[in-house]
Amino acid sequence: MADTAPITTKSGTVPFTYEGETYQTYYKIFGNLADRTKAPLIALHGGPGLVLEAVSPFAYLSTEASIPVILYDQLGNGRSTHLKDKPSSFWTIDLFVAELENLIAALGVQDAFELAGHSWGGVLGAEFVVRRQPRGLKHLVLADSLATSDLWMQSTIQLMQTMPPDVQEGLMLGMKDPAKYRPALLEFHAKYGCTVIPPPKDYIYALDAVFGEDGDLTVANAGILKGWTIVDRLDKIEVPTLVINGRNDIAQDFVVAPFFQKIKKVKWITFEKSSHTPMFEERELFIKRIKDFVEL
Repeated sequence: MADTAPITTKSGTVPFTYEGETYQTYYKIFGNLADRTKAPLIALHGGPGLVLEAVSPFAYLSTEASIPVILYDQLGNGRSTHLKDKPSSFWTIDLFVAELENLIAALGVQDAFELAGHSWGGVLGAEFVVRRQPRGLKHLVLADSLATSDLWMQSTIQLMQTMPPDVQEGLMLGMKDPAKYRPALLEFHAKYGCTVIPPPKDYIYALDAVFGEDGDLTVANAGILKGWTIVDRLDKIEVPTLVINGRNDIAQDFVVAPFFQKIKKVKWITFEKSSHTPMFEERELFIKRIKDFVEL
């Protein structure tokens, strides 16, 4: 597989009006969106609160499979409109579903598209499909994601307990003590988040967009996923779905199992040399698996 990084063919913003106010959603396109021989793939980044660089390896589909790829910064993050003064109640799944629907329409791909969500992006993708039942959607990819926040929390606590005491302490302190939290977070992620050495620049950039000195914690701190579950609605996902996790993923097998048990047309792949980011850790194989799936 070529090592040449995909080149952005277009970038910009689309207006997004929500509850009477208009914001801007920043996006990047890789490949030729006008060539409709293959449906474009929209990749949803994780968080909540990260940026499109967190899923940047998906762009290799444009060079390796001639599949156009759309990446975007969700509202409140990256180069999209930041809204630090909005209350936590503003930040909801409803909001992000509406933003995704708006982007799809603005870019004119609603008649035929693929959708892939990583981590929180998988939550958003699954909710979008269940709530909107988009007729143009061909395939859904749920990468390193979750079907209920309770299982995610259970997994995170379990894995935290494998870390040294000082790392556990820093993680528990959170952003109450950034000086201890950020190095603890990076050490935890070096084992269960992204095992590439040195960590990819895009991966670190995405983490710093939230937890760095100039990061914006507004969306991350909103508690969007508190008490969340989609388990009882997964049977409403009717498009072919690919579930992905890594062998040492925060999204352990028991976290992603509900997808496999409840979705009608589903395939599950575990990347044996990966943790939470197989798109970085086993990029070539990851791109091949996505390519093969959407071309079925």
